[in-house]
Amino acid sequence: MSCRAVRRLQATLGRRGTFLLIIGVGKTCWGVSFLVNPPRPDGLQLLTRVCSLHHWSWLWIGAGLITAGSAFLRVGRDGYGFYAALLPPSVWATAYLAAAVSGEYSRGAFVALWYLTSHVGVILWAATVPEHSVPPAPRRRKGKGP
Repeated sequence: MSCRAVRRLQATLGRRGTFLLIIGVGKTCWGVSFLVNPPRPDGLQLLTRVCSLHHWSWLWIGAGLITAGSAFLRVGRDGYGFYAALLPPSVWATAYLAAAVSGEYSRGAFVALWYLTSHVGVILWAATVPEHSVPPAPRRRKGKGP
């Protein structure tokens, strides 16, 4: 029963939807972690001048919920999920880059590059993945040899 439900969910979501759901849940969890146990704001002075990380966590949570919700939309309408997924890591990368340039956080350039490649780059790549499925593997017939 559960395997059938998983297959049905996978068929409903498709490749792009599955990606959006996974990344949306991840962003939401990351945002909740800022609420539960905020990290040190090293390198995020650009953001913390505006408001606390507790408040910035809602950017991650909101973007995560929009991203996860967009997983259930048809291809072509799921673009909002990709835009929402791009917003928080782009903001964080900008803050870390600004901290590196200003000299406030020496590791900022590396962290910004990490956000730009492992988050922004992956999301931009996934947004270009066409929604099609690979044909299923041929099934073995009963009574026939390998």
